[in-house]
Amino acid sequence: MNYAERERNPAKHLPSIMMVVILHLVIGYALVTGLARRVVEVIKAPIETKIIEEIKKPPPETPPPPPPKLAAPPPPFIPPPEINIQVPTVTQAPTITTVTTTPPPPGPPPVVRHEVAPTQPAVRKNYKATSCPQPAFPRQAIQQGITGKVTAWVHVSPNGSVNNVEIRESSNRIFDREVVRALSQCRFQPESVGFIGEYEIVFNLQD
Repeated sequence: MNYAERERNPAKHLPSIMMVVILHLVIGYALVTGLARRVVEVIKAPIETKIIEEIKKPPPETPPPPPPKLAAPPPPFIPPPEINIQVPTVTQAPTITTVTTTPPPPGPPPVVRHEVAPTQPAVRKNYKATSCPQPAFPRQAIQQGITGKVTAWVHVSPNGSVNNVEIRESSNRIFDREVVRALSQCRFQPESVGFIGEYEIVFNLQD
């Protein structure tokens, strides 16, 4: 028997036909008796919901407050005992007052101090120095054929160094700068006080 003949055999499909017939019978019975309407009404009925509140835990028991502290009463006031101290009386010795009619002896005469004015440094002419360079003849004076004479004061400090050179007289200012340069380098013997040295320098052209 091939597959097509086996499929055409009605005995094979009998169980399926029986199931379909039974299903149609159940549906017809439900429609006749109103069972389907009851199922729909049960489904359409409102659903009742209830809200269950959360069970709250009882609050913990609070301990009773501590009893108030009673301050100790202050001690009773006891007045200090009175002590009488006797102050010794001091008797002052009698004051003896003497009156003299004899005048006091005259004091020594006041001493008059004469202030001595500081002595000015003495002017020493042509005082010999321990070392002193000779002034050079200015080149400009040589070119112009100028001669001259310069008188200068050299202020010497106590240690023998020159702290200032002062031009007192000059026939031509062209020689002053060289005179100041040379005399500023002079050195003298140290002394207790300073002095002023006067020097006359002559500039002559030699043939």
